[in-house]
Amino acid sequence: MKSVFIVYNQANTERVEYMLDALEVRGYTMFADVQGRGTNTGEPRHGTHTWPEMNSAVMAIVEDGKVDTLLETVQKLDARNPEVGVKAFVWNIEKMV
Repeated sequence: MKSVFIVYNQANTERVEYMLDALEVRGYTMFADVQGRGTNTGEPRHGTHTWPEMNSAVMAIVEDGKVDTLLETVQKLDARNPEVGVKAFVWNIEKMV
């Protein structure tokens, strides 16, 4: 099992939810109002007057065989509108109860 952490501009919320449903990713937790800034060209997202946009995030637990498809789909979503932004990070899940 892998954990895939996806951070995205809130403008992509419906697309991310659709992507998870289409790929039959059922085990996830969503985080609203996530603040931060992308590593390369991303502008801050702080929900303030100066930086009014906000991010959200989702952590999904997926089978190893679904990871590449999920990442490819995230990459396609990001390519549609790179200024809005979506990134995914993967790590191993050692144990679950």
